[in-house]
Amino acid sequence: MIKAGIIGATGYAGGELVRLLLGHKEVEIAWLGSRSYIDKKYWEVYQNMFQIVDAKCMDDNMQELAGKVDVIFTATPQGLCASLITEEILSKVKVIDLSADFRIKDVKTYEEWYNISHKTPQFIEEAVYGLCEINREEIKKARLIANPGCYPTCSTLSIYPLLKEGLIDPATIIIDAKSGTSGAGRGAKVDNLYCEVNENIKAYGVASHRHTPEIEEQLGYAAGEEIRINFTPHLVPMNRGILVTAYASLKKDVSYEEVKAVYDKYYDKERFVRVLDADVCPQTKWVEGSNYVDVNFKIDKRTNRIIMMGAMDNLVKGAAGQAVQNMNLLFGFEESMGLQLVPMFP
Repeated sequence: MIKAGIIGATGYAGGELVRLLLGHKEVEIAWLGSRSYIDKKYWEVYQNMFQIVDAKCMDDNMQELAGKVDVIFTATPQGLCASLITEEILSKVKVIDLSADFRIKDVKTYEEWYNISHKTPQFIEEAVYGLCEINREEIKKARLIANPGCYPTCSTLSIYPLLKEGLIDPATIIIDAKSGTSGAGRGAKVDNLYCEVNENIKAYGVASHRHTPEIEEQLGYAAGEEIRINFTPHLVPMNRGILVTAYASLKKDVSYEEVKAVYDKYYDKERFVRVLDADVCPQTKWVEGSNYVDVNFKIDKRTNRIIMMGAMDNLVKGAAGQAVQNMNLLFGFEESMGLQLVPMFP
């Protein structure tokens, strides 16, 4: 049994972490950190936790927390984890950061896209990008995990096998993505009001969304070269879910069977990536509330392009579920422990 602390426990990702860890037989939640709700009972913030979590919210003192737990999750705005973390903390405890602070290896790129100064760039190099299906062995040995972003997780897992095997031209990748409103967090924003979102769909962050360099970096590792992509996210009127539809030119003529074999090579033994049958398009409804990513593809012979598709729950595999998956690897638990969640329907 290990003890876990959560800084940022009252945001959507933090709340999902609490839900998942409560169902984990090897974890005790010892600290619910929330700068906004100090001394307020957790169930008063999230009524679904009534008679389940009676503990009071605490502050974000990572230094004190490091002496009381085995793992710290930081589900906080960009910049906070980087401003709190120290060598002393990392010598005592594992840290899984759900923000972007340690995802991008080039600090100048991070500072340019996020418009903040990185407070602890000395830890960027050792941080392991926590995409378990790709970096499993490195994760097991890490002190600091950079939990991937939601769009980058779905985009990378949808495209990675074909890029790694050299079947597509990296210079032609276009990613179109849709997300539910929980991806924007719990803070009050006019753009997320019911009347703004309901019966509406809109692109945002066009040619400027800050997940772009993260996706480019991860796909660049697969391609073995620096790449540039077009990435356009859209906000859709649903609570949860991400749907990615990506396009790229094929380098050679390939059959359905050849492409399917490539996906199976990478994902056949993966617990949480499901390669769907021919002509079945991923849907957010079929992964909601779970840690699954559903992927598939369609070859367009007419244009010599391939369409790669992925769907997942942005709060589970896109945030808290992936963080728990990383924790399981760090502590030698079964990777799926606490994550064997059947997708909710309807």
